[in-house]
Amino acid sequence: MRPTLKKDERYLKAQKRVKQVKGFYTHLAIYCVVISVLIFINLTYEPHFHWFWFSLVGWGTGLFMHWLKIFGFNLLGFGKKWEEKKIKEFINEQK
Repeated sequence: MRPTLKKDERYLKAQKRVKQVKGFYTHLAIYCVVISVLIFINLTYEPHFHWFWFSLVGWGTGLFMHWLKIFGFNLLGFGKKWEEKKIKEFINEQK
């Protein structure tokens, strides 16, 4: 029964990861469409002031942070592996 549990856990983790990656790509697609529309609107109706840059940079920063979170690059080193390592350490301390 133990190997089946590990397979189920791996499947659930993989399923969760697929949802996260899909969510990022959905976010990216929406960003591309909305920013394109904003650029079009800005350049059509108010070409002398390019206000679309505020949205592009602001939302782009959020999108970049989403990318960092999903694809495992953590600037401070407190990612999932670190969490699992600390959990194991605390469990071993309690024994």
